[in-house]
Order: sequence, then C-alpha cells, then structure tokens
Amino acid sequence: MKQSDMKQAITQGETSLGIELGSTRIKAVLMNNNFETIAAGSYEWENQMNDGFWTYHQADIIVGLQQAYANMKSEVESAYGATLRTIGSIGISAMMHGYMPFDHNGELLVPFRTWRNNTTSAAASELTGMFQYNIPERWSIAHLYQAILDEEKHIPRIQLITTLSGYIHWLLTGKQVIGAGDASGMFPIDETTQNYNDFMLEQFDSLIKEKNYSWKVKDILPEVLTAGEQAGTITNEGIRILDKSQNLEPGIPCCPPEGDAGTGMVATNSVKKRIGNVSVGTSVFAMIVLDQKISDTHPEIDLVTTPNGNPVAMVHANNCSSDLNAWLGLFREFSEAVGQKLNSNELFEVMLQKALEAEPDGGGLLSYGYFSGENITGLENGRPLFVRSPESNFNLANFMRTHLFSAFGALKIGMDILTDKEQVAIDNIFAHGGLFKTPVVGQRIVAAAMNTPVSVMNTAGEGGAWGIAVLASYMNNKGPDETLEEFLDNKVFKDIETREIHPDRADVEGFEVFMERYKKGLIIEQTAVDHLTTANAIGEQVKVN
Repeated sequence: MKQSDMKQAITQGETSLGIELGSTRIKAVLMNNNFETIAAGSYEWENQMNDGFWTYHQADIIVGLQQAYANMKSEVESAYGATLRTIGSIGISAMMHGYMPFDHNGELLVPFRTWRNNTTSAAASELTGMFQYNIPERWSIAHLYQAILDEEKHIPRIQLITTLSGYIHWLLTGKQVIGAGDASGMFPIDETTQNYNDFMLEQFDSLIKEKNYSWKVKDILPEVLTAGEQAGTITNEGIRILDKSQNLEPGIPCCPPEGDAGTGMVATNSVKKRIGNVSVGTSVFAMIVLDQKISDTHPEIDLVTTPNGNPVAMVHANNCSSDLNAWLGLFREFSEAVGQKLNSNELFEVMLQKALEAEPDGGGLLSYGYFSGENITGLENGRPLFVRSPESNFNLANFMRTHLFSAFGALKIGMDILTDKEQVAIDNIFAHGGLFKTPVVGQRIVAAAMNTPVSVMNTAGEGGAWGIAVLASYMNNKGPDETLEEFLDNKVFKDIETREIHPDRADVEGFEVFMERYKKGLIIEQTAVDHLTTANAIGEQVKVN
C-alpha cells in the first residue's frame, strides 16, 4: 500500500491495534484493513522473584503498556506525519494463566502470580482428581485453590480473579470479560456451551463450602466471550491509561482479550481441526485443534480452546531456547575474542546450520536445557546440563543438533501421548518464533520431533500482537455469518507465502534414538537438582554460617 493510502487509513481509523504483554517484551502493532503492519512499538521487561513468586510489578505493567503504545504512536508520526487520534478496533493479549485477584475497590490483593510459578502442585493434583480433568499448576483455579489451602488472608475479600489480558482490558473498557481461549486457562470450558463447565463449578463450590466465603467461584470469574463479539469500548479513563498524550479519542470498540496461545494460533492460521502450531521461545508449546475427544486424563496435556471456542490439546514445556541461547552467547564471546564480530542473525545461522551436518541422533551426546522445573518430566527445579561419554562423537555439528533436540525433548514426550496413545490426527503444524528466522533447520528438527509436516509463514515473526490485531479486525470487518476460519483463510492468509518441510526419515529415527537417551538420563538431571546448589542458595548458606 502507498504511503498516502497508509496515512489515509490512519486518519480515518481504518486500522486495528493489537497489544500483547509477553514474558520478555510488550509489543504494540498497528495494522491496516489489509493486515499490513503500519507501525510497531515495544518495551522490554523481565519478571522478578518476590516473596517466593515470579511476578511483574503492577506499576511496571502500566508503564510498559504506555511505553509500547507511545513508541508505536511515535513511529506513526515519524513515518506518516499523522497524529494517531482514532483506531478502528483494539485488542489486548498477554501471557495466559496466572493469578490476579481484586477486591470490590479494584485493588490487586497480591502481586500478579505468573504462569511460571510451580507453587500449586497440591491444589492442581487435588482438582485434577476431583474433576477427572487435567488442571495444570499454571491455571488460575489452581492458584486460587492453593491460596485457599494455604489460608491466605486475602481470599474472603476477592471480588474478581482474572488474567493479565483480562486486567488490561478491564482498565481500558471497564468490562470484566475474557476471550474463550484465555478463559480456558483459568477454569475448564464446556465446549457445548463455550462457557465455564457448570458441573465443575458446582464441584469446586462444594469443595470449599465449609469456608463460608461470601462468593461462589462463577461470580468471581470474568465473563467468557468468543472471537467476533464486541467486548466494550475504550473509556475516557482507559485513554488516560493507554495514551499519555491524550490524543486518542474514546469509544473505540475492543475485541475480547486473549491469551498468547490463542493469538499465536490466529497468527499462524491454526484454528482449524487437525491443524496445530508450535510456539518457540523461553518456553515451548504445541496446540492441536481436536476433531475427537481425548479419552483419558493426562498431566502432560492441557485441554484449552481456540478464540472461537473449539477444543484444543496443548502440550506446554517450561524450557526451550534459554540454554541454546546461552551456548550461542558463549560462542559469540569466542568470536569477539578472536576479532570476528558477528551479529545475532549471522551467529545463529552459522551455528544452527551445523546441526544439519550432524549424525542423526547427535552422536551420543545429551543435554537438558532446564533453567526451571519441567512439569512434563517431573522436575520441580532445573539445572542446565550437558553430558557425554568417552564413546560419544563430540564435534560442533553433533553438539548443536543435541541442543536443538533437547529444546524439544519434553515437548515430544507430551506429543507422543497425543499421537500414540490418543491417536490424535495432525495434518500439519505451523511453527513460529525466532528460531525459524534461520531457514530449514528449526523446521527439520520440529518435523522430526512431531513426525508431521511443518510449515513456516512469512508472517511467523509478527507474533501475538499482530494476531490479536487480526482478532480485533475480525470483530469489525467480518461478513454476515463469516466464521473465524473463513476470515483467516479467505482474507488474512490468502496471499501469504508458506514454506513446508516434510519429516526426513533419518531425522525422525535419530530423534527417537536421542529420546531414549534423554529419558534414561533424567535421573542425571534430578541428581544435579538435588546436589548442585544454586548461587542464591549458596548466598543464603553464607549468610547463615
């Protein structure tokens, strides 16, 4: 689109804005009605451990939101000479799960507890047994029940619990609502009603009946909305929070707030049955839209939904790229020490390409990139670990292949349950994340892990902020009775270039050999957790002594 046409779209509000609060970055993306990005802004942030919980401070949430928007707005002004005064529609997305309880005055009762916390094992186990439905430790209901078990003082005062996306949407619109995908990471969803499961709500209320709280669980959960519904409009107070310049006008319609899993599905056109997507970053998760019911309860598999309420099997591993990035950082130091400065893209491409020269199983090497605990393999804590035997073929190619295999090791265990035990059919997997900026390598590894064709779109780098902007556009621009699947196929992705790679037999067989080694070696990782003390713990020991 010409610059003059872009400027016209901006001034006339023929746009959609998506804002996503991710684990390391808050990003704002403004796009036109042809789904082209006009401008983007971002804000880097990090979670902190406070009083035993991973959290982001409430003040940092607001500052980051404002800064990402301001950076996007500044880019609009610089590139198009236009002040952003109106937007066609707005959508908010954020990290799923976690726990944000509020009282009747709208005060946050405890600091935001993120998905990263592994503090709810007792609650998650008890609820899973009662519901006969997997309740992961990350889910909001697990956090709530654990707080009840721990007799935390704030529980009687709760008026609302919500997620991070629901909280931001509430600030901007005054509406206590949530999208179906994000809601499904709070409490189990009944696919027939596309709402919280009534029977399980009653079970939970019976479980805590003797506590005599003034609330029932349904009363403190946000209202569930599906894709395409309007979820309120931005208020004057919302404008004051979002746009410090106060140039933006109130009354802009907002779509239901969504979790990062749902927006990742939208950003990769993965909302149809038998289609899945893999999101690669600090953690890794795969989501498969189901065409059949799961027959049994598996702790490795979450049952969530698409933004339009269809059932999804989700396999989520806490650890993925952190250890690989750390090793590449070490190689960067070496290259700089010998006077060869490489930018990140060059370094990644050179090093990752070496994995294609490796032996199929990685030459007998083994690694665990566990920076934190891993629910799928039963590790409460993690220690990044690299192991080899005297017989291993220790070279750079095998080293890189081993770390790539390890990044998807826990995910593969969960996916094998879906495909082998549950016989879930998968026609294709769409992959997104920074790993796939290097052509072919990441796709081949994931295709080997899944034994399924893997595709990468040229929009894969756009991410969840673009995905929630698409959902905001769908709300405003869908045709009569046009489904989300039809909107994505016929309008958003009709001209998008896609690269597909089929599994290579040698890669698949090599990954299976590696996985046997990976599973047998978990006792080594557990021993490292038990006996390798962290720097923080050593510091505490020194203080005590």
